[in-house]
Amino acid sequence: MSLAFVFPGQGSQSLTMLSDLAVQFPEVQETFSQASDALGYDLWDLVSNGPVEELNQTDKTQPAMLAAGIAVWRCWQKTTDIKPDFFAGHSLGEYSALVAAGALDFSDAIKLVAQRGQFMQKAVPAGKGAMAAILGLDDDSVKALCDEAAALGVVEAVNFNSPGQVVIAGAVNAVNKAIDLAKEQGAKRALLLPVSVPSHCALMKPAAENLAAALTIITVESPLTPVVHNVSVTSSSDSDEIKSLLAQQLHSPVRWVETVQYLAQQGVDKIVECGPGKVLAGLTKRIDKSVVAYPVLDTATLEKAVKALGETS
Repeated sequence: MSLAFVFPGQGSQSLTMLSDLAVQFPEVQETFSQASDALGYDLWDLVSNGPVEELNQTDKTQPAMLAAGIAVWRCWQKTTDIKPDFFAGHSLGEYSALVAAGALDFSDAIKLVAQRGQFMQKAVPAGKGAMAAILGLDDDSVKALCDEAAALGVVEAVNFNSPGQVVIAGAVNAVNKAIDLAKEQGAKRALLLPVSVPSHCALMKPAAENLAAALTIITVESPLTPVVHNVSVTSSSDSDEIKSLLAQQLHSPVRWVETVQYLAQQGVDKIVECGPGKVLAGLTKRIDKSVVAYPVLDTATLEKAVKALGETS
């Protein structure tokens, strides 16, 4: 058996997330307290009480999701000595993976992802960019319709989440045109996503430059466990290369299908999704049915995953 831990990105956040785990594990509030100290405001209060509009602002969502992922990881470590052979994260989740792997200091990472959110929002003013999910078309068809819609502005396929599920991002008019084209071509669904920033497309290059500058003063160690990166679908032990991959990630596609396939090729047959929601566990089933995924987001799912992995180890 080979095991990978994966961390979700933006979109999995919700009010009162991890409240169940927090009752049993002081590690949850301790983790959020550390994050709050780094940020200068009470992150646990925001996650617990809202308002949800503020939690969904990208510069608040990113540290909240990073803290949530690491809080769950610490609950796991408190419960069992079962360790993963690989880490990976979807988009923002890559930062959680690097913290869990010992490559990034948690407080440094919290400050960094808050900045990342600010850089992203500043690169494309609210209302100018959009993202949309296209369901039921193959990757090449989605790339082709983006090429056609690009006459109206930047629009690119940016998240390859599972076969037949691709997210596109870019300028509002171009994204809307791509949605129309997808419907004409028989997509099962083509719908705008409730996000304020068009992540992972060329419009994020100014944000990537700012992030690269911010990374120059951050210490990145060699990960103690391999972390599979979104941009390269490989792991790296080189600090400068990891920083470069994190900056590139802002304007490069999230190659999640290839990431899960790569993990399977390395012998991974079990995945634990560490954080709120079950998005990545659901995608795993659609990418490779031979890999069993366990979402861990509360005490019940934590106990279930520990029991299942304990029986198969």
